Amino acid sequence: MIPAAYNKTTLFISACCGLLLFGIALLTLGSVSQGLQQNFALDKREAGTLFAILPAGLLTGSLFFGPVCDRYGYKILLVSACLLLAAGFTGIAYSPSTGWLQLSIFIFGSAGGIINGATNAVVADISSEYKGANLSLLGVSFGIGALGLPFVLGILKQYYSYPVILSGAAVTAVGVALFYLLIRFPSPKITQGQPLKKSFGLLKDMVLLLIAFYLFCQSSLEAIVNNWTTTFLIEQKSLSEGNALYALSACVAGMTLMRLLTGTVFRKITARSILLFSFGLFLCGIVVLQTTASFITALSALLLLGAGIAGGFPIMLGLVGSRYTALSGTAFSLVLVIAITGNILVNYFMGMVAETYGIQHFITLLYAELGVMAVLFIFIFKKIN
Repeated sequence: MIPAAYNKTTLFISACCGLLLFGIALLTLGSVSQGLQQNFALDKREAGTLFAILPAGLLTGSLFFGPVCDRYGYKILLVSACLLLAAGFTGIAYSPSTGWLQLSIFIFGSAGGIINGATNAVVADISSEYKGANLSLLGVSFGIGALGLPFVLGILKQYYSYPVILSGAAVTAVGVALFYLLIRFPSPKITQGQPLKKSFGLLKDMVLLLIAFYLFCQSSLEAIVNNWTTTFLIEQKSLSEGNALYALSACVAGMTLMRLLTGTVFRKITARSILLFSFGLFLCGIVVLQTTASFITALSALLLLGAGIAGGFPIMLGLVGSRYTALSGTAFSLVLVIAITGNILVNYFMGMVAETYGIQHFITLLYAELGVMAVLFIFIFKKIN
């Protein structure tokens, strides 16, 4: 019997729902950190430990999802991840001890890593052309989730405690899991065991490794912009904390807008041209940020930085999806694990640089990362061509 065909539009919408959840999840811990510190009487070091557990979970989920979805398909994996995410939301809201809280955050992060990787992989699989443009459109839903959560919390916290709000997020995750149960996904790519030799063979592919280390830089660049921009603006540019946070929100807005344009107006423009344009935007953003003397120019700088960041993941994951269709999940796992490792390592390195030499070298590191990415870009497209 021939299995019923899946509906590409329905699958794309389902992937957007998942990545929207991931956007909400990624900002949840930071958004409720003050409440957690008060409830569990955490000092700054203990709170920092919680923030370190989240990327460890993301790394685990990213490593796990690829081989599983290639062997068993997407449905079971995504349904399970959404239910684990709901459990994580609930655990963060109602954990009776710090031990349970730490476990909940790890489960939460692992589920987020699975959802992020699997939704991107499924969109790459169902896109016969314009993979990068479609992945950019998918990325818009992440931006909506990441932008929307602080505003929703800001409105609702006047009426509800954060555990009640997180319970609502858990119910939403269960709803997405039910949605996944009702729709058909592409069939597993591997039906007779996992060809480990072929999977490990990906590690010998120079193009895939170049893309992975490009995303190492891309992910770490996003991390230091998200985590250190407010400190730079407050300490070096004398902006108020409120204005610095507004400027950082402009970065997410710029990224979301650029991904929307890439997926619609610019969808027929080549990946190479989009990335070159992105480098130009990001370079302008660094220059404006370095020379900024007011809130308005800082806002402009962060909009440019966000727009410059936008193309990296969708376009590079689109290239991975096009080249490795037989093992797309495993290939995505490999590059995302290396990308998240970059996020963790370079963010830690930036902390040491700021402590030893000063926060002004935040700008130096932005220039250095952009330069390395430009070199990797040249080698990637030279190899592809």
